[in-house]
Amino acid sequence: MKVLNRYSALPAMDGDGVNINRIADFDKLRFDPYLMMDEIKSDNEQDFIGGFPPHPHRGIETFTYIRTGGFEHRDQMGNVKPIRAGDVQWMSTGSGVVHSEMPLADAKKGLHGFQIWLNMPAKHKMRPPIYQDTSKQANPCIDNEHGAKLVALAGSWGFNHDPHEISSSIQGLAGHGAIADLTLAEYGHGTLNLAEYQTVCAYVYQGELNYVDAQGLRETARAGQFLVLDPHDVSHFQTESTGAGLLLLAGKPINEEIVYMGPFVMNSQAEIEQAVLDYQQGLFEQIF
Repeated sequence: MKVLNRYSALPAMDGDGVNINRIADFDKLRFDPYLMMDEIKSDNEQDFIGGFPPHPHRGIETFTYIRTGGFEHRDQMGNVKPIRAGDVQWMSTGSGVVHSEMPLADAKKGLHGFQIWLNMPAKHKMRPPIYQDTSKQANPCIDNEHGAKLVALAGSWGFNHDPHEISSSIQGLAGHGAIADLTLAEYGHGTLNLAEYQTVCAYVYQGELNYVDAQGLRETARAGQFLVLDPHDVSHFQTESTGAGLLLLAGKPINEEIVYMGPFVMNSQAEIEQAVLDYQQGLFEQIF
């Protein structure tokens, strides 16, 4: 596994005072088609109890994955869904979505989850929104004999040299996006061939990941670090006594310049101004 770059998530706040750790790049687009990844992880409800009251989006896809606790999602399309531990939710917002995400009252064990933003190609930014979740079905998973477990959250995945491939019910993400949760037991390891993608990233959310860098030096990535990998190198993930949990993001760059302002990501300043005007004039509708 060749690591091209390593970044550390930075503390931030969003919604109604929700504390998060964030990786984002809206300027250089080094993670294209991915724009941002937020991690919420706390046992203290004061860090997330305010949730995310109604707010709009245009021109992006949001992908939410919950590991502990949960949110209730509401949007102007009429979707009212509890998103609980193990669930995935995908919104291709297109021309406009207004939604809210508020903590579930019966989630008593803290909250751990992720929200990922993907850019949309210009030709799709004004299409009708799409909503899908996995609240009524389990995400498919596969184990190898070396203590590695792979859960397909979006797209299709499999271990190298294993003829079995698993496919999530969530397909069609922008930029051919594919997302998975890889957990490694103590001294666990697993190999994935990701050469079909041009963008491959791994976020360490627990434990430590061991690798050798491009100079042949032994390195360790710890929880809260985001790795950009060489997709042309067969990716071998391994850990030692700590074990590890990784969120894997793969895709193909859209390669389009963007302009963004808050929840809107478009391709020109004029399109941003139109998005703001449309929202102010009520064209995004309201949550039911």
